[in-house]
Amino acid sequence: MSGKKTARQYVRQYEGPAAGWGALKSVARNWLASENGLKNLRAMLKTNQDQGFDCPGCAWGESREDGLVKFCENGAKAVNWEASGRTVGPEFFARHRVSDLTRQSDYWLEYQGRLTHPMRYDAETDHYVETSWDEAFGLIARHLNELESPNQAEFYTSGRASNEAAFLYQLFVRAYGTNNFPDCSNMCHEASGLGMKDSVGVGKGTVVFDDFAKADAIFILGQNPGTNHPRMLEPLREAVQRGAQVVCFNPLKERGLERFQHPQHPLEMLSNDSEPTNTAYFRPALGGDMAVMRGIAKYLLAWERQARERNDAPVFDHDFLQQHTDGLDAYLSAIDGTSWDQIVGQSGLSLEELETAAKMYRQAERVIMCWAMGITQHRHSVATVQEIVNLQLLRGNVGKPGAGLSPVRGHSNVQGDRTMGIDEKPPEGLLNALEKRFKFAVPRQPGHNTVQAIQAMEQQQAKVFVALGGNFAQATPDSERTHAALRQCDLTVNIATKLNRSHLVTGRDSLILPCLGRTEIDLQASGPQGVTVEDTFSMVHISHGQLKPKSPHLRSEPAIIAGIAKATLGDHPVDWDELVADYGRIRELIADTIPGFEGFNDKLKAPGGFHLPNAAAARSWNTASGKARFSASELPASLINSAVLEQGKTPDLILQTMRSHDQYNTTVYGLDDRYRGVFGLREVVFVNRDDIQRLGFQAGDKVDLISLWSDGIERRVSGFTLVPYDIPVGQAAAYYPETNPLVPLESFGDRTFTPTSKFIAIRLLKAAPTNRIPSRSS
Repeated sequence: MSGKKTARQYVRQYEGPAAGWGALKSVARNWLASENGLKNLRAMLKTNQDQGFDCPGCAWGESREDGLVKFCENGAKAVNWEASGRTVGPEFFARHRVSDLTRQSDYWLEYQGRLTHPMRYDAETDHYVETSWDEAFGLIARHLNELESPNQAEFYTSGRASNEAAFLYQLFVRAYGTNNFPDCSNMCHEASGLGMKDSVGVGKGTVVFDDFAKADAIFILGQNPGTNHPRMLEPLREAVQRGAQVVCFNPLKERGLERFQHPQHPLEMLSNDSEPTNTAYFRPALGGDMAVMRGIAKYLLAWERQARERNDAPVFDHDFLQQHTDGLDAYLSAIDGTSWDQIVGQSGLSLEELETAAKMYRQAERVIMCWAMGITQHRHSVATVQEIVNLQLLRGNVGKPGAGLSPVRGHSNVQGDRTMGIDEKPPEGLLNALEKRFKFAVPRQPGHNTVQAIQAMEQQQAKVFVALGGNFAQATPDSERTHAALRQCDLTVNIATKLNRSHLVTGRDSLILPCLGRTEIDLQASGPQGVTVEDTFSMVHISHGQLKPKSPHLRSEPAIIAGIAKATLGDHPVDWDELVADYGRIRELIADTIPGFEGFNDKLKAPGGFHLPNAAAARSWNTASGKARFSASELPASLINSAVLEQGKTPDLILQTMRSHDQYNTTVYGLDDRYRGVFGLREVVFVNRDDIQRLGFQAGDKVDLISLWSDGIERRVSGFTLVPYDIPVGQAAAYYPETNPLVPLESFGDRTFTPTSKFIAIRLLKAAPTNRIPSRSS
């Protein structure tokens, strides 16, 4: 019998709970594979601890209780991945042409290890060659200063940058003369910020970590915490144990929202027991969450009217509504104007399911609503966020303990970067504060977001691209167009810890600038430095690296930004070297200009950091009316974009892109997705077994996925294995970045420009025959 595996043998059901023994085994494998085992083990024990470093993974907050271990499986992977013993230096680039590297997988590229030297692309030889820091800074300055306008440069930011780095970056870029700040926020929670600012005056969550222990109900919408922020599972399990409702809405049955085994509970581990993480699990249609919220509100309104007729206790919080809100009448009219047929048809849930969810909401005095990109990556995402807010306002569930709004941010400090001013449409107050403090005329014209930056590069209106972290080429939509746009640039610059595909999609000139990781000691003129981050609950922590830098040639992100700024602007508007010598001086400037950071350095002395004030949490509404505002949006007439309907083809399926469990954003730690039962490959598409049969395929068949859009561009990914899965009929799911080529650049949310990566109309075609099965090392 041949030892060659078939595609079907790479898929097998996983019976275990979230975390538990499976997580421990996975962490052990990553720890051993890091080739830096003992040092990394000591470092992991300092993760999220006082005088330790903040986890470089997700933005989930921390309990203030002491604990030996304060990291999850994916946090451990992030530490081991960053603190790899492998290195990528000049010898590596001498062995590999860039064109050859482009044929490697994203996993292979980052697996090679840590970048060690500044490198410049040599187009004649197709190799990166070593350069000096001064030469690199000089090249960037020359390109920037030769542009006809500062608006011909794009300055991208990843959510992993510290507050200090982000503040310096926005100060430099605005002193240079532009607000072109495309960033990772544009591709995830933009709708949360816009929708909440309009409704409650604040674009951040209104709850803190301790509120989860006080809630009577926690609603989880469009979110998979078991993979994306596993430390959230513990408060969900504890909520179920104390009798609170944990109500989940997700088309896929995600293991982390079903069962959880706590790795720090010896008895539970020895008995191989686990505890539930939900009390109800509803599976809406993709894009149907707004209709779900409208259906719950419609039941509440009916019960409110019945209570009034019977002289029973009201369902709505009338004192709150009268004192704190406006727009209620228009919203109630919108509810009355929405038919049950439309709600049921668009939500994908039955009347009985909607009524059950509404009863759970009504019976809880304190409700937290949590959501993530399953809500925000749709065309009508702002309206959906506002519908969530509407529901919370009806019963006064904003601004009281154990209740509120919780958009769960992704990457560590993605929220802090926006707080620091990484914003293509900066608030007037920030610009005024910068102008007053630094005595230069700040640019007032809105800059480019991510989609607009790609379009500007595509049209050769932007000629320089600088990335502070991240993997822009793979994180963005419409991959072939994005790659072509980057190649139009005169200069591309990537500040990074590890090699990724963005470094291979070069402009005519291209630089890789290697930086320190969060885990590494940052030694500057005044001594070791700490950097700060803001978590999803607006807590600001200080982080101190613990490991010796991987190479003596690495520089910190603040030092690299300051080097570019000094080469470009001289000592305008600050002495950049002086700031980098002591990050406390950067924090003093933040304290002078960013609200909530007054006395920044002193506040950091408090254990666990400090909380930024949130006006909405205090029931102070920074809206035009001074009150929380109901939004009376109508449900979409159709969830399918008109650009798809214009093509005259009926989609076979609606696809959502998602992460595997061995992945964080575009960083792929391995080729397994344990919870979903996929091992050793990523080119898979999860489809309901009935749909596979309806479309004339069999489980395990190889198919091509073709995106439907009306611009005449063929968007296709090839050779994906069909995996039958417990997913609603008509839906499909697959991993990104592999399926990002299917997302049209022009398919984005209303007002947000966020790619609609959770709603892609596709057709399936049988793939050309191939015997290749991806291997673990490919």
